[in-house]
Amino acid sequence: MSETRAEAWVLDVGDADFETSVLARSETVPVVVDLWAPWCGPCRALAPILERLAEEHAGAFVLARVNVDEAVGAAQAFAVRSIPAVRALRDRTVVAQFDGAQPEAVVRRFLASILPTEADRQAEAGRRAHAAGDLRAAEAAFRAALMLDAQHPFASLGLARLHAEAGEVAEALRRIEAIGPGTPASQEADRLAAQLRTAPGERFDEAALRARVASDPHDPASALALGRALAGAGRHAEALEMLLESLRRDAHHDEDGARRTMLDVFSILGSGDPLTARYRAALARVLFR
Repeated sequence: MSETRAEAWVLDVGDADFETSVLARSETVPVVVDLWAPWCGPCRALAPILERLAEEHAGAFVLARVNVDEAVGAAQAFAVRSIPAVRALRDRTVVAQFDGAQPEAVVRRFLASILPTEADRQAEAGRRAHAAGDLRAAEAAFRAALMLDAQHPFASLGLARLHAEAGEVAEALRRIEAIGPGTPASQEADRLAAQLRTAPGERFDEAALRARVASDPHDPASALALGRALAGAGRHAEALEMLLESLRRDAHHDEDGARRTMLDVFSILGSGDPLTARYRAALARVLFR
């Protein structure tokens, strides 16, 4: 292996550069972490296999070699109990692993399970085309990915975005429904669906809606209508307060409409937003009082 290639595809990583060389890099390319030590015989048997396959795959993944005697923090992060230990990361998450020295055939199968598929490559091509404004090429690439993998989450999400931008809300939501929970795309899909469901409709008469809310303290429909209108206008704090008021009046009105709309607002804001934390707690108090 040439020195240039070794520098590009095989890295010696310590605690100081673990964030940038392993975690951040795994957002763009799979990173295979080889946790080893100089005194470990099985480690010395496994290392040449990993390095040879890194060269063979020519940058399809990065091999990060971590000496556990020197990078104690990294070893602790992976809860390593014995070495060699191999962990594969994509998007900062361990997606596959094995322990102990393994024959080359086993290592090849391991790599095949974590490297991008042709469907992945088509979906990424679609994402790039979409970002460049080439919507025709983006759609073609997303559909090509789905021909190869009918459940591909990022291809489904990409098509959903195209439908949403074209004003085809029902079709966008149908595409999103095909994305299963717990996939890498599910959080983005949930946020897009929430944005579509709370999108502003016709202009609303806020004064009239507020008058309706005030005129009957037992009517959940008026509070729900105002809450939804405020959510569509992006006035999330006011929307959440009014939706909570609708829940207080009748938690199950319109098939739990206020609760569902609050969950949509939480998806739009994100779990780290202070409003999400505040109103999640308030929602729980109302529902479980």
